[in-house]
Amino acid sequence: MNIKNVIKYLVSLAIAGGLLWFTFQQSHLDAADLWQKIKGADYRWVLLSAVFTIIAHWSRAERWRILLEPVIAQRPTSLDTTASVLTGYLANLALPRAGEFVRCGTLYRLSSVPVNVSFGAVVAERLFDLLMLVLLLIATFVLEFDRISQFFIEFLGGKLPKGSSGSGLLLLAAVVIAGLALLAWFLFNRYREALGRHPLYQKVSAFVKGLLDGLLSVRKIRRPGAFVFHTLLIWTMYYLMSYTLFFAMPATENLGPLAGLTILMVGTLGMAAPTPGGIGSFHLLVGQVALLYGLTSQDGQVLATFIHGVSTLMIIILGIFALLVVLLRRNKATQEVDVLDDPKALRLEP
Repeated sequence: MNIKNVIKYLVSLAIAGGLLWFTFQQSHLDAADLWQKIKGADYRWVLLSAVFTIIAHWSRAERWRILLEPVIAQRPTSLDTTASVLTGYLANLALPRAGEFVRCGTLYRLSSVPVNVSFGAVVAERLFDLLMLVLLLIATFVLEFDRISQFFIEFLGGKLPKGSSGSGLLLLAAVVIAGLALLAWFLFNRYREALGRHPLYQKVSAFVKGLLDGLLSVRKIRRPGAFVFHTLLIWTMYYLMSYTLFFAMPATENLGPLAGLTILMVGTLGMAAPTPGGIGSFHLLVGQVALLYGLTSQDGQVLATFIHGVSTLMIIILGIFALLVVLLRRNKATQEVDVLDDPKALRLEP
């Protein structure tokens, strides 16, 4: 890595450490109490969560294979794509955003799939994940609007007028958004020609067109039904991975399915932050949103740490296993090349 990348990594590590320190300071949770509560968890639920984790990662690898089918002649095996996905996740723990490149590079070593082709498929599947995330965020906001709006009202410190209700807040937000949308549409139509000549507009327009092309690329998929199935399976498993862990501890075993959905959405946003493995950002967001469901600050932070810890441990275990698979496959391929290059190995004994 060059100096610039080293600085970026150190900055992201410092942000993660700062956020983690802040969350534990706010919750007044010390390491001894945290360990006692995690040690007393029912680890049968952790094993069930591990099964859902394995299914989610395998399903993501299968969906990647489906996207690659129309654009490459050689079809990588399920083992190759799964090992590549897991090594990418492992790399993300050390270097944020490096996982996608490691994933594509690993698949090239295992199946000779060109990196640019596999990376294009990764970008396409990320677009569909973004679409799923947006849809689930909207569903979460609609289903838990009263709870979430109350949280923001309290967060504003009572600055809103007395008697403000969730419905009134929604109406006000709708009016403001509609007004801004109309203003933007008016300005766009008025200055469309001038905007079309501006370099920034051209870049944004090209980027949006690329997003739409990626979303519409599903029409080229040979098995669209399987693609949709795996997309739904991935997000269902993500939900169950965290929701089953609620039952592992007495303080969280009574949380309902909607709490699981909210924490999944907030946790996903935390994992997307530019910190190694979502450290700090995940703990902060999940710990805060847990307060909406009646948990204390300490129990909310224990839950956030527990979910993140189990997820990280699974990535480490599965990632190391995937690395061993990659090394074994690579050594086997090297031995086969050596045999072909050795004239004695090709000699037929009488």
